[in-house]
Amino acid sequence: MILFERFKKVKAFVFDVDGVLTNGEILVNEKGEQLRTFYIKDGYALQLAVKHQYPIAIITGGKSQGVKLRFDGLGIKNVFLNIANKISTLQSWMDENHLNADEVLFMGDDVPDLECMKFVGFAACPADSIEDIKAISHYISPLRGGKGAVRDVIEKVLRLQGNWNNDPKIKSV
Repeated sequence: MILFERFKKVKAFVFDVDGVLTNGEILVNEKGEQLRTFYIKDGYALQLAVKHQYPIAIITGGKSQGVKLRFDGLGIKNVFLNIANKISTLQSWMDENHLNADEVLFMGDDVPDLECMKFVGFAACPADSIEDIKAISHYISPLRGGKGAVRDVIEKVLRLQGNWNNDPKIKSV
């Protein structure tokens, strides 16, 4: 399938966190709390996709409540933390949202994402992903994790579907 067609077919997005929505670095403070940084432009694209009613899921092995708070603030309701078996979580979420595998874009960067990426219709990854992930990806963003890779894929999908500059809160007169 031509890449352009894959972007046009996307009806839902699923993202890993560390290495995809962050640069993969974790700062641990004296209390043992793990801190991450998120790219504001990824956040803009995520909240715009939410406004356009694209189902979005975050599936991560991490368990930081800070991660959940970040995505709650963007309007993402399906944030799955501390997930060891990502594929079963993905399949359950897809069933609940009545999605076929070929309608879902999954962006991951490392071994725990491999099975999910093989399962969906559109596997994408940041430029700094491991080689095994790049080898099975339909699209490798030229941008790094936590530095715009998420915005890159969301923007492409929304532009091709006519939803990028079309604010759903602004009604035509």
